[in-house]
Amino acid sequence: MSFVSELGSIFSALRARLRGQNPDVLGVRKPERETLNGFADWYRQVVVNKVDGLSRDDATRVMTPTGLSPLGIVKHLAWAETGWFRDTFGGESARGDVPVDESFVVAPDDTVESVIASYRDACEHSRRVVRAAPLLDKLSARESSYRGRTSLRWILIHMIEETARHAGHLDIMREQIDGRTGD
Repeated sequence: MSFVSELGSIFSALRARLRGQNPDVLGVRKPERETLNGFADWYRQVVVNKVDGLSRDDATRVMTPTGLSPLGIVKHLAWAETGWFRDTFGGESARGDVPVDESFVVAPDDTVESVIASYRDACEHSRRVVRAAPLLDKLSARESSYRGRTSLRWILIHMIEETARHAGHLDIMREQIDGRTGD
């Protein structure tokens, strides 16, 4: 049985088991905010799953010509969460003046566990920012470099895209490291 057909069987069984209890078991008819938060949280967890259980050597292995490593990607995503939700939208100065290229750098004292914890903290703060905003149309406190003031909706969708793209990188990296696939 292929992975796709196996996944289809799992979803069919889940729908059959929950039919009547929750007609929207997969969340396809949720309000916009819940849908966007659900996608963001799904990919955030995929990112954690891709590095969880790796040794530091495997997690810091440079796997692209541009110098990306699995742990470096997670550090970058924590930097991006902080930059968009706290700094741009919230008007804080939480991430400092770290340029994007340096956001991928793994420090000598970073561990897989410490970087995951930092990423989870950044994601939790982002969730609080989204929960506190009355509308997704609300504009950021600060202008972004090229876009001016941006709506919380745009920031949330951008971070879904950013996180999903890097989750794809991590998926390939993890498969190359130890053959592990899946979300």
